[in-house]
Amino acid sequence: MIAARAWANTLAMDQRTHLAAERSSTAPRGLLERSAAHPFAWLMGSLGLLLLVRLAALALNRTDLYYDEAQYWAWAQAPAFGYYSKPPLIAWLIAASTSVCGNTEPCVRLASPLLHTLSALAIFVLASRLYDRTTGVLAALAFALIPGVSFSSGIISTDVPLLLAWALALIGFVALFDTRAWWPALVLGAALGLGLNAKYAMAWFVPCAGFYLALTPARRGILRDSRLWAAVAICVTLILPNLAWNQAHAFATFSHTADNAKWSGGLVHPLKAAEFLLSQFGVFGPFYFAGLLVIAYRSSTSMLPEADRLLLAFSLPLIAIITVQAFVSRAHANWAAMAYVPGVAVVIATLVRERAAGWLHASYLLHGAALAVMIAATSTAGLAKLPGLNDLAARTLGWHGLGDVVSAEAERARRAGHPYAAILTDKRAVAAELIYYMRAEGTPVLAYTAGGRPHDHFELSRPYTQRSGEPVLLVELGGATGPESADATPPARQAFAVSEPQGGADIAAGSAKPRRVTFVKLSGYKGP
Repeated sequence: MIAARAWANTLAMDQRTHLAAERSSTAPRGLLERSAAHPFAWLMGSLGLLLLVRLAALALNRTDLYYDEAQYWAWAQAPAFGYYSKPPLIAWLIAASTSVCGNTEPCVRLASPLLHTLSALAIFVLASRLYDRTTGVLAALAFALIPGVSFSSGIISTDVPLLLAWALALIGFVALFDTRAWWPALVLGAALGLGLNAKYAMAWFVPCAGFYLALTPARRGILRDSRLWAAVAICVTLILPNLAWNQAHAFATFSHTADNAKWSGGLVHPLKAAEFLLSQFGVFGPFYFAGLLVIAYRSSTSMLPEADRLLLAFSLPLIAIITVQAFVSRAHANWAAMAYVPGVAVVIATLVRERAAGWLHASYLLHGAALAVMIAATSTAGLAKLPGLNDLAARTLGWHGLGDVVSAEAERARRAGHPYAAILTDKRAVAAELIYYMRAEGTPVLAYTAGGRPHDHFELSRPYTQRSGEPVLLVELGGATGPESADATPPARQAFAVSEPQGGADIAAGSAKPRRVTFVKLSGYKGP
């Protein structure tokens, strides 16, 4: 809030001196002038250099795949039109990148920096169309450097293609008002369809568009435009295969998405809402989020330019909705990420319009420093701690080691003449990591299911059944090796008549407490 007040005071001063600055020869120099001289060449050089830095960071990254990333890789081994918890685009992207350069961690994550670079270029097109090329250049570079983008450039997640789709959909939507050509319908429809195949959060584009049209009567004629409905038809066509997959699998992805909201128990959590809002200063950057709040306040007290109002309509409602979600239940920091595609454009446009070069320079420097810290943290993960910080990557360490010790246990049993028919686990995270880090191991990794509706994709696609064979090696993370009482026995052990502890191991995970893995040989399957 301090940043927001400072931002507001500075912009108020800039507004009063704006005309004088334009008439003088002392207008702010630096990024504003360099980007105006040769805008596209300057942008391509900057984004190209940033992409090279991020590709190098991927190569130097010492973190293991987080279990969501490992799960997406597992999905990519069996391309389909849907998966338990997400639509299919993330798996298709990983299948494409790993087919080119292999299954190493950098190759699994390769699509992220590439797609974020394309998103920045799309924001250049969007902001150039709504404002001017200088604003387009600066907005694109600002997007490429915001902390959330820098962080997600080093992992593979569904938000990465979603943000690109949101930017392209905005280009198509804006162009519908500016031209009678049909290409905006194609762009809008394809972006909406691909976005929905990335993450169902793309559906928020529709109520945002409705909100904008409700506030802008002069543009409601678009509802009678056949190009808009052609875009809707394209979108529906692209998402139909995923809908068919869901229909064939008891609408698993829809059920998971609804469950993820967690609207149960108490529905009043003001601290959760405050936590979400504070986290946005980290995701979007303190200056930009403060600026967006100031612009939002201005929109309630004065008439903003038409372009600003359009972009705010696709930004502020998302932040408000997710804040309400956090208030009644919970919300992850990235759930409003789409808001910052239009958000960065309107913030940068305001800074350019009011000649606030100091805020631009400060934001680029701050976010560049944040990128450097992230690269340092991931490239030294497991080796050293950054001064004054815990190991930022501790949660993504130790998974390779887990795969190694489980593979060693499977090999020990084979050499003893009693090979395991399967590796069994009752945790999605463990299943995902073992499937990835034991990909060279011939013993299948299967998921224990207690019956009823599957709770994750592995219970859906690779459950342990009577036909899976015996004995099996149960892998428990955080378990104990000693005898346990019947009341404390995990359900997976209870499903077998014979349970024989086989020891365990402690696996280093950076500065975090070592992960304790326990092995249990099971036979005599009785069913869940």
